[in-house]
Amino acid sequence: MADIRVTYDKTVNAAYVYLTDPQVQPRSARTYPCDPVDIDGMINLDFDEQGHLIGIEVLAASSKLPEYILKSAERLDAVE
Repeated sequence: MADIRVTYDKTVNAAYVYLTDPQVQPRSARTYPCDPVDIDGMINLDFDEQGHLIGIEVLAASSKLPEYILKSAERLDAVE
């Protein structure tokens, strides 16, 4: 199984799931938001120029992602 990089900022309760090679920093060409009414939050899908899904931004992450993922995520805020 491939390692997936996940970052989390508890201050803003946002996580990002990277779906690319960790050595590559692709640029997002398009972002498509999911309907926040249906999911009680916001999830954005980022695509590169070729239309490949490169990442998923999850707002209100603590209510959308399993706790073990957030605990193991790379922290972008000051850890308490």
